[in-house]
Amino acid sequence: MKGEASAVPSAGEIPRITEKLFRHEAGKLVSMLTGIFGITRLQLAEDVVQDAMIRALQTWPYTGVPDNPAAWLMQTAKNRALDVIRREKFFHDKQPEIITSLEQWVPEEADPKFDDEIKDDRLRLIFACCHPLLPQDAQTALALKTLCGFSPGEIASAFLSTEAAVAKRLTRARQKIAELAIPFEIPAGQDLTERLDGVMRVIYFLFNEGYSASTGDSVVREDLCFEAIRLASLLVAHPVAARPKLHALLALMFMNGARLSAREDRQGNILRLKDQDRTLWDKSMIGHGLLHLASAARGGELSEFHLQAGIAACHCVAESDEATDWKRILGYYDQWTAISDSPVVRLNRAVALARVNGPEAGMGALETLLEKGDLDSYYLLHAVMGDLEERLNRPKAAEIHFEKALQLTGVKSEQVFLAKRLMNCRG
Repeated sequence: MKGEASAVPSAGEIPRITEKLFRHEAGKLVSMLTGIFGITRLQLAEDVVQDAMIRALQTWPYTGVPDNPAAWLMQTAKNRALDVIRREKFFHDKQPEIITSLEQWVPEEADPKFDDEIKDDRLRLIFACCHPLLPQDAQTALALKTLCGFSPGEIASAFLSTEAAVAKRLTRARQKIAELAIPFEIPAGQDLTERLDGVMRVIYFLFNEGYSASTGDSVVREDLCFEAIRLASLLVAHPVAARPKLHALLALMFMNGARLSAREDRQGNILRLKDQDRTLWDKSMIGHGLLHLASAARGGELSEFHLQAGIAACHCVAESDEATDWKRILGYYDQWTAISDSPVVRLNRAVALARVNGPEAGMGALETLLEKGDLDSYYLLHAVMGDLEERLNRPKAAEIHFEKALQLTGVKSEQVFLAKRLMNCRG
């Protein structure tokens, strides 16, 4: 294999290195292999990529991490794929064509066009996953698993579901793709339009996982955020796809993405919006976001992305937390709750309401959520309640909620943040 490292990392470092690499490269590898094998063999593509990661975990502790680990994974997946197609009768007729495609497959740095080709393959795979005959939740779950290497547990966290339910959803989706022989392509005309909402939903979830990760040491995963922005930017260049709703999504991602570098301190601890250094916000990204927001205003459509982008703009143009137009933000949330029954939206509206009318009003808005129990296992509900109770000078009640939130989050930086809030309540 190309480029072996001079030093062998410790056994504890290898899983961390491979996990980070796998998350970054898995989608590229699966997309490329799916383009070669066909979407009906999606499971095979995923298995081959998973095998490459396992091989890395087995060999790198002894040989060292290669100088170019991404190329190593690509080559290993390619070799494994060749082994599989030579054994399976399914590929007998197409074997020469497939082998030629694999043998011509080269690492990214050896071909400057490789990155563009992968982006196209990833969009094709998203469109295939978002076939209208697949249920909406299955579309998004399958795309996140395939393109991003998300575990069923992480997808469950994004959907506020259970890992078992997500695993079943993924299995049924793959079976449906095989039964329908869904083609690996970006559709045209009306077929493309029918799938756009699903594709945008996948990109939105991808960005959100990068902006507020469900697991890991850091709450921020910039690579996912910027990949989501790149995919949406590639899509908006398509004349059929350049709808106001997509511009609204891009506006939202650019403006929220502008704040990424200020979301954590130098020690990796999460910072609340009011505690962030606004001079660190990326002015260029904010400018791009505002331009897309202007494009989103064309036409009569008002989507959830429009409202979220409007909220993001209120934060981005405010010189300080105190100068933020919280009344306008609350108005956006009122519109949002009118078109969505999402408990998470109602939770965020309660936060805005508390900023406008005080913490007591915010607590009152949460009563329905508490009665229904929709968000009992969502750490942010308890974190918000802890914050409101603390502002109402009820430290004991706040302590209970911060403890619950601490138990429910799997992100280290959030755990550190909540532990500090808990200590403050205890005096």
